Order: sequence, then structure tokens, then C-alpha cells
Amino acid sequence: MRVIFMGTPDFSVGTLEAIIEAGHEVALVVTQPDKPKGRGKTMQYTPVKECALSHGIEVFQPVKIRESANIEYLRKFNADIIIVVAFGQILSKSILDMPRYGCINVHASLLPKYRGAAPIQWAVINGDEFTGVTTMRMDEGVDTGDMIAKSTVRLAPDETGGSLFDKLSAEGARLCVETMKMIEDGTAEYTPQNSEEATHTSMISKELGFIDWTKPAVEIERLIRGLNPWPSAYTNLNGKTFKVWSAKVIDGSDDYEPGCIYHIGKNDMYVQTGKGALSLVEVQLQGKKRMDTGSFLRGCHVEEGSFFTL
Repeated sequence: MRVIFMGTPDFSVGTLEAIIEAGHEVALVVTQPDKPKGRGKTMQYTPVKECALSHGIEVFQPVKIRESANIEYLRKFNADIIIVVAFGQILSKSILDMPRYGCINVHASLLPKYRGAAPIQWAVINGDEFTGVTTMRMDEGVDTGDMIAKSTVRLAPDETGGSLFDKLSAEGARLCVETMKMIEDGTAEYTPQNSEEATHTSMISKELGFIDWTKPAVEIERLIRGLNPWPSAYTNLNGKTFKVWSAKVIDGSDDYEPGCIYHIGKNDMYVQTGKGALSLVEVQLQGKKRMDTGSFLRGCHVEEGSFFTL
């Protein structure tokens, strides 16, 4: 098939590569505009743009894809299908109706659960046993289109947002190519979503990572994993930002208030929560490198009975 591919982050790259490998003709890649990054504010390509250029594919980076001039530009490519994977802009009906096979989205959840942004992180934060990937024919709603295929993935006990991202990216790439074959063969079935079962996720912000030590340890531990590697869970220690990258749930004690660092060992730091406690495994103090707790304690003195700021 002749394809227009729309995507922006790392998550989208595997699907673009899989479509190319499957022998489809990617006529155009549409991605978000380049953004300045770092202290020097150097303009940085999106991961999808880098992939497209490495394959010699034309790249289009509109600020607003819905503008009439941009829609007419897309029309020139006579695509059979438009594949959308974490593109980051809403498509107009004119674009949705443009290709003969429609616009197909690869979404990182088992729809109708987790419509919207950040379904990967929220699956970890919410303690789901399973999540997955859904391909759907897009309509004018947000993740409301008819479903075509699904693939289920079990979360590991130590699953992080980053590790699940990698799993679902690979599974989404496989499922997209499979879905395209079904569409081309005429064997694809389109199943409407039950909107009554739908759940919606919000964007992930840095503020979400601030640890509320009054919450149960199991919830905090899931938050830590879900926000690893971005934006990370954090607290405050002696006026400095203190990131927690990994922790284990332990029993704790009712003798201590939430946020109290009630035990310091050679390699251990225990923190009381609203229910149970956490043994911090990997941490990072502001201005320092990420390290295991033992290494941190050898370079920084922490008093038993001190508190992380709530």
C-alpha cells in the first residue's frame, strides 16, 4: 500500500520501520516541528524524522495539520492509507476521509480503556495486570474509532513506564503490519467501542511525580515505576530535590509518621508511608548522579528520624 505515516516520538519509530520492512511504500512522513533542546537551544529532530530521513523519505512538519493548505498538500500524495502513531495533533474529517482505507491509529492500551494521553504510564501507576495495543479506524473523536485488532501484554512485577513503553512499541509495530494486511485482504473486522466502558487518562506532568508520603506504600511504589524514566517521582530532602527511581514495599511501623526516614543501614533507607513503608533502592539527590542507596549513603549523611518533605 501507499502510505502516509504520522508520528513523532520514539514509540512511533518501530512501527514506521516495520511498515517499510513489510514492503509498503511510505510516500510521506508527517511529524511535529523540531524543537530547541539543551542549554544551547539547538533544534532537535523528532525521532520519527530521524528515521524517515535515514530511509530517504520526505518529511512534512506542519504546525497545524488541520489548515487547508496542509490538507491539500497531503492530498497530492494519493495515499491508500494513513497510519497514525502518537502523532500529537488532531486530524480533521477532511484528512480522515482522504485515503480509501481511512486513517488507522495504533494506540497503546486495550480500548476503550485508557483513551487519551499517557496510557502506558497510567497502566503501571494504576497497578494493572494486563494492558496492550489496539489498532482502530480513526473517527473525529479522541480514540473513539472502531477497533480492528488487539494484542494483550502482561505487566511484570517490576514493570516501569520505560520497559512497558518498549514492549508496547514492539507489539504495536507487529500489530500494525498485521492490521494493514487484513485491511488490504478485505478480512478486517471493525468493532465499535462500548463508550460506557471507556476510561480517560490525563497528560503526565512533572508535578504528578511529587510523592505524597501519606498514601499507601504500594501506590507510591507504582507511581515510582510508572514515572521511570520520565518525569520521575521525587520528594524533598533538606531543601533539595530527591528523586526515587526504585523502591520496595515493606511492612513499616505505626510508630512513625509518613515521610519519616526511620531506618538507615549500610545499604538501606526505610521510609514510613500512610500504610506500610518503602525501602529505597535507587535514588538521586539534586546535583548528583543516579545511584543505588548504598552508594548514596556513603557519600551523604542522613539522620534516622529525619523527614522527607510532604
